[in-house]
Amino acid sequence: MWHKIMEVTEWFGEVAERYRLVKDFNKAAKFSFVAGVAPTLLEAKITTGDSSYKHAFSKWRGGGFRIKALSGRTLQKSELIEIGRVVLDNETLTRKMISLGWDTLEVHANQGFNGAKWALKEHANIGGFIN
Repeated sequence: MWHKIMEVTEWFGEVAERYRLVKDFNKAAKFSFVAGVAPTLLEAKITTGDSSYKHAFSKWRGGGFRIKALSGRTLQKSELIEIGRVVLDNETLTRKMISLGWDTLEVHANQGFNGAKWALKEHANIGGFIN
């Protein structure tokens, strides 16, 4: 019976860690925008993700990490890709996101219908020791 309590505790701890990462991302993005380091305010939230990007650790109906760029205008596809590269080029962050159950990175502007998405597992250099 006690092992069930540990499983529940671990589950809540993992959920809290996911929300903490989103909160920390939003806090850092806000600070960068206010300080003038970033030209666009970014905001992250958890979404369902893309089922074709699933991996062994994906969270059911919570595998998407969506970044919304509050730019006040429609962003070009290249600008959305540039925002996504900030996350994807950070292998440690990408691996942490995968370990916490995210499988999809999405970037959208607050205006327009453009968006970009990536399978996180393709950007984490997974299996390097196996080859």
